[in-house]
Amino acid sequence: KLAGCTVFITGASRGIGKAIALKAAKDGANIVIAAKTAQAHPKLSGTIYTAAEEIKAAGGKALPCIVDVREEEQISRAVENAVEKFGGIDILVNNASAISLTNTLETPTKKVDLMMNVNTRGTYLTSKACIPYLKKSKIAHILNLSPPLNLNPLWFKQHCAYTIAKYGMSMCVLGMAEEFKGEIAVNALWPKTAIHTAAMDMLGGSGIESQCRKVDIIADAAYCIFKKPKSFTGNFIIDENILKEEGIKNFDVYAITPGHPLLPDFFLDEQPATVTKKADSYGAFPELKEEKTQPPPKPRSGAVEETFRIVKDSLNDDVVKATQAIYQFELSGEDGGTWFLDLKNKGGNVGYGEPSDQADVVMSMSTDDFVKMFSGKLKPAMAFMSGKLKIKGNMALAIKLEKLMNQMNSKL
Repeated sequence: KLAGCTVFITGASRGIGKAIALKAAKDGANIVIAAKTAQAHPKLSGTIYTAAEEIKAAGGKALPCIVDVREEEQISRAVENAVEKFGGIDILVNNASAISLTNTLETPTKKVDLMMNVNTRGTYLTSKACIPYLKKSKIAHILNLSPPLNLNPLWFKQHCAYTIAKYGMSMCVLGMAEEFKGEIAVNALWPKTAIHTAAMDMLGGSGIESQCRKVDIIADAAYCIFKKPKSFTGNFIIDENILKEEGIKNFDVYAITPGHPLLPDFFLDEQPATVTKKADSYGAFPELKEEKTQPPPKPRSGAVEETFRIVKDSLNDDVVKATQAIYQFELSGEDGGTWFLDLKNKGGNVGYGEPSDQADVVMSMSTDDFVKMFSGKLKPAMAFMSGKLKIKGNMALAIKLEKLMNQMNSKL
């Protein structure tokens, strides 16, 4: 159905972008691989040239172009080359993205600029360069890999810069869909669950893949959108929802580990694990408010106490000197209550109740997840992303604790 169509995809050398490319290539589409990876990355497989070989093997034609979407000249050159080689552009997929899940004070200006320039500005400039040619196409689609606009403060408070940058892509959908109504369909696509990519491995660590779906689900959902008429525009589409409309019932085929619980993606309040009421999520933990009105339960001899005992045995002056932070844990469930880990004062200390000095980081989670996190069965980044872990305070010091946990895993 896409035979002979030209699809311009940013960030198509690997992951979701490449999956969309391969899906279109099976129809015999022309794929413009607009990505900056010309040489192999030490931690991430795939270049624009290896992607081109895969696209040709799948039945499509490929034009690999070195494009950093922060550079307008590189975008313009790639668009010109695409038009010269294939005669035009029918579909644009704005997939290139940058992420840093850090709070306001812990996000360096360099990272802020990177996210704004790749996500928002890159999407805008690439769209601007392609639009004159898209307007001549009978298909004419722009698809941004960006979320529905959700103003729940929950999605801003821990990674404000990232949220603004991704929402910038979504605002391009709102504006351009209206501006080019009747000429170009402009939509956004977002996954309901985490998608397994090399970037996700780097973010969540080994073992995270069992909580993810394959990139195929995004590729199939994108393909469904490309089949829609130009009048289908201005939509914020969730992958699972559009595939259900197409008659798909068995989503286990998309799971890395069928039957395993899946990690919900950002920005979607309908996920029970991540729902937090707006009033409660704005700068406070509702669990903390409720628990402080009741006397704290006495600690029982259980997994939490045993975990803290092992942590205490691992403490020394070097660990304290390297960390310089006090952590407070608000745990719900058996063995719950308030616990602390003092890695600021001489020798370090752990205990039940609040620390003598003010905590630098407050972490709120269930006792089960706490034990899993300290024993290496649950990555803190994934616990945070899925809403199982709530963090208040210094995010950089929270990351220091993650490194310490990695050292303790063998003992726990």
